[in-house]
Amino acid sequence: MTNSIGEIRHADCLFVIGSNTSEAHPIIAMEMKRAVKRGATLIVADPRSVWMTTIADRHLKLNPGTDVWLLNAMANVIVTEELYDATFVAEHTEGFEAVAAAVQSYTPEEAEEVCGVPAEDIRWAARTYATTRYAGIYYTLGITEHSHGTDNVYGLANLVLMTGHLGRRSSGMNPLRGQNNVQGANDAGASPVFYPGYQRVADPEARAKYEKAWGCELSPDEGMNLNVMMKQAGKSLKGMFIMGEDIVLSEPNVTMLEEGLNAMEFLVIQEIFLNETARFADVIFPAAAFAEKDGTFTNSERRVQLVRKAVEPPGQARADWEILVDLANACGADWRFDSAAEVYDEFVRDAPKFSGISHQRLDRDGGLQWPCPTEDHPGTMFLHEGRVLRGRGRLTPIAYRPSLELADETYPLVLSTGRTLYHYNAATQTRREPGLAVKQPEAWIEIHPRDARRRGISAGDWVAVSTRRGRVEVRAMLSRQVRKGCIWMPFHFAEARANLLTNDAGDPVTQTAEFKVCAAQVEKLRAHDGAELFPGSFYREDGPSTA
Repeated sequence: MTNSIGEIRHADCLFVIGSNTSEAHPIIAMEMKRAVKRGATLIVADPRSVWMTTIADRHLKLNPGTDVWLLNAMANVIVTEELYDATFVAEHTEGFEAVAAAVQSYTPEEAEEVCGVPAEDIRWAARTYATTRYAGIYYTLGITEHSHGTDNVYGLANLVLMTGHLGRRSSGMNPLRGQNNVQGANDAGASPVFYPGYQRVADPEARAKYEKAWGCELSPDEGMNLNVMMKQAGKSLKGMFIMGEDIVLSEPNVTMLEEGLNAMEFLVIQEIFLNETARFADVIFPAAAFAEKDGTFTNSERRVQLVRKAVEPPGQARADWEILVDLANACGADWRFDSAAEVYDEFVRDAPKFSGISHQRLDRDGGLQWPCPTEDHPGTMFLHEGRVLRGRGRLTPIAYRPSLELADETYPLVLSTGRTLYHYNAATQTRREPGLAVKQPEAWIEIHPRDARRRGISAGDWVAVSTRRGRVEVRAMLSRQVRKGCIWMPFHFAEARANLLTNDAGDPVTQTAEFKVCAAQVEKLRAHDGAELFPGSFYREDGPSTA
């Protein structure tokens, strides 16, 4: 995030795209609700009607996978009507002319034909976002989990840069991170292209610095990212060490992945609970949960916060860093760390953006937002104040590419997946909580009533959902939340794994899989058995409730 969570309540315009914020990020959604109550304009772009659309000024209910058309059409309006910030563009950006030329053919009228969003709504959204001083963009995996996810992000960046909504409070471009410390993992170098602190593996200076610090020779080659690893499991990748991730539930095209795991020579799992992936493990290390260890979490707004041990870990469970140190030393290393603070100190020592943050300072001063380069630096509430950090912000021309798998005669529906309020990611923890299980005990699909009637499906009927990769059985919820021709399914449930269905084809830049669009079919299996329908759901057949 370029900006901070606390700034959201003071925004005058919120553009939320590809994010079911109230269910996936409920704390951030509370700040958005405060802003709306104060009078802010809320624009939501999403193929589904979600809770946030009930309070939105305008819902841009686009066809799945057509984000580039929508964003380019908004840019078209901003350029054509000269709503861009000419001073900011001239002083702080590059590439504006190329983008302005590229979006000329993306008119709102043609966008309406592709996206299904009325041209006037596109114009209204573009004018509102461009002419409001404190306007922020907020997005999540609904933008990135596409074969054109990188283009989607470039499209959003183009809007931010041409309107000058950067380097000031309550604005900017704000990806909302999906798990509590995924930002911290990236910061610390859990990426095949970065050393700690976002220093590139391919950069000779960064590599030389870490060779000296670590006393070893480092490869200049970037490693495999997640999606490539999943495809190479059991092939070129013979062994794997998995920490805190249930890939059999969370990764796409699981049937292929399970074949790879069965062919794997050696698989190690480090987890707080046995999960679906643990079925394939040769060795399982029991890990300590968050309240059973010391360390730091870094949240979506780049805020590093200290976590203190509240209770001792049970049985043989240990803190992750302790397990890793012993494992490294068993492999011949000579790692000497006596605390999580010492591990963190090594991380920040050679990572300039984090050099001013230590466990000791966090204990004294509370959470700090990076960049924080020195001990007396207060941290950074929002990025790019006064200037763009890289020198000039780069606008990037993008062209629409359809999703890799579209509906056809055999699979005439479009499947998308996502999260729910009551369960978290692979539900390794939340499905063990009885209260949450009562609220949301099972999986389902949402299908438009018209599509259901064509198939003889009534609310609560058991149906088979199939794609080119697999088949699952779930109950059907008839809902106008989804567009006609579309279905939606949560991915939390091991007994009805949505990711048996999803497409593992990836974005050409990031290789992120296209979870959000794949061709599917739904067939009725048997009638509703009389059990209560979807307890805890926010939704009715006619769309989101206001409860």
